[in-house]
Amino acid sequence: MRANDLRNKQLHELNKELVFLLKAHFGLRMQLATQQLSNTRQLRLIKKDIARVKTVITEKISNHDK
Repeated sequence: MRANDLRNKQLHELNKELVFLLKAHFGLRMQLATQQLSNTRQLRLIKKDIARVKTVITEKISNHDK
């Protein structure tokens, strides 16, 4: 996921994407806890995607206030 692609989306689409990523992160954490997760790199990638989405949401909100 690229930040430029996220900047082209509307705020409600970004919120949906954030909810999807948070659910995916929760599922991966549960798999890790039950030792079913074979690729632990997925956790790191999901966390970075969540951070990107949150950053773009914050940018859009701060630009909207101006």
